Amino acid sequence: MTSTTTGELANLRDYLTHYRATLERKCAGLTPEQLATRSVPPSTLSLLGMVRHLARVEHFWFQRALVEVDAPRIYDDGDAGFAEVEPTEAAVAGAWTAWREQVALADAWLDRRTDDGLGQVVTFRQGTETASVRDILVHMIEEYARHCGHADLLRECIDGVTGE
Repeated sequence: MTSTTTGELANLRDYLTHYRATLERKCAGLTPEQLATRSVPPSTLSLLGMVRHLARVEHFWFQRALVEVDAPRIYDDGDAGFAEVEPTEAAVAGAWTAWREQVALADAWLDRRTDDGLGQVVTFRQGTETASVRDILVHMIEEYARHCGHADLLRECIDGVTGE
């Protein structure tokens, strides 16, 4: 990944944007049935479940932890968004809509930040945990990187497509 941006926040955002785009590429051109294909039993891991899961992750960290919106978690299915994935056009459209909405909300929040705010500490999970904005962004990058690795393996099993 080549970047011409400067500053820590810009660098972190570049990585996050890169992995978000990677997720979209890994899912591109697949049917609802292919997107809902589970990895190996008993795992519920699928590309469609991953989109739902990452929408949930974006929502938790940006809306609930950083913005402090007191709203129910999205895809609160007991399996972090992976369960009850249906191989339908409507389910695929709903998952991508939720994910894109959460990404847009996160980016809007990040647009109002500077490097100086990365050390800000927030309290979340009913006041039981704390983290800095920097830690949350690094966690988001790690979350996407791990799941993009999963997505690469899932995609290869579905149709043989590998790499970027």
